[in-house]
Amino acid sequence: MTERVDVFWSFRSPYSYLAGPDMLALERDFDVRLALRVVLPLAVRQRDFYDRASRDWRDYIALDWRRRAEFLGMPHGRPDPDPVVIDTDTGRVADHQPHIHWLSHLGVEAERRGLGAAFAAEVSRLIFGGTASWNQGIHLAAATARAGLHLEDMWEEIEDGDHADAIAENHSALAQAGHWGVPTFVVRGEPFFGQDRVELLRWRLERLGVPRRG
Repeated sequence: MTERVDVFWSFRSPYSYLAGPDMLALERDFDVRLALRVVLPLAVRQRDFYDRASRDWRDYIALDWRRRAEFLGMPHGRPDPDPVVIDTDTGRVADHQPHIHWLSHLGVEAERRGLGAAFAAEVSRLIFGGTASWNQGIHLAAATARAGLHLEDMWEEIEDGDHADAIAENHSALAQAGHWGVPTFVVRGEPFFGQDRVELLRWRLERLGVPRRG
């Protein structure tokens, strides 16, 4: 029986982006089904999160994810625009958020169409891979097509859908799994947090006797 692996993911997380190739390799190498569980970024879920975080911590994250991307041979660049409107000096999150909600809803819709993980990987690469104005022109439609989906069809579904409810359920499920951050992979209730824990997850799948493909 195919094993389910829940993937809690945020479209504002550079570490989710860095996990993309290893995430897709799980489904390629093992008899697993990846279930994308989109959550809103901590900056939106906990509005005071970055108010409380030190500037040194934020500067380190900015350094670390780019360094990790270079190590992995992945393209990297500051998101343009940032999926979350935030004052980079103070860490304060704007009341009006023009990007992250519809983007997250598209992720929910992609999962409902059976291609959530592929969509997440392609769109995160678009956002964090150095594409200027990723939300304009044909960039998003092209990334969606690479994932095997059609953007216009997805827009129609999210306009009046219950995608926000699905995201709220994902927030609860992430907390129930015992974590708060992304990317978090969960198999049989056991969480694996961080893009550098996929190797450990692979070990667990082996220990659980999940068959390899091929």
